[in-house]
Amino acid sequence: MLKLLFYIFLGWLLYKLVFDFFIPVYRGTKQVRRQVRDMQDAMRQQYEQQQQQQGPQQAPPRPAEPIKRDKGDYIDFEEIKN
Repeated sequence: MLKLLFYIFLGWLLYKLVFDFFIPVYRGTKQVRRQVRDMQDAMRQQYEQQQQQQGPQQAPPRPAEPIKRDKGDYIDFEEIKN
């Protein structure tokens, strides 16, 4: 009898864990992913509209060339023995 009550209690705990934790977390994650995807799509459409309104594409800015610096003379490391 005690064993049956224990199994019923474990079943109830498992039921509560699944329906009160796992399923809401799954649904919330799914909803957030959908909202992020929708926001990205809206931003992409807005960007494309702005690009169309600006007319012909301008050449993208060229990256600045790195500054070449003189490193000076190279001095070999010499070990000093005491």
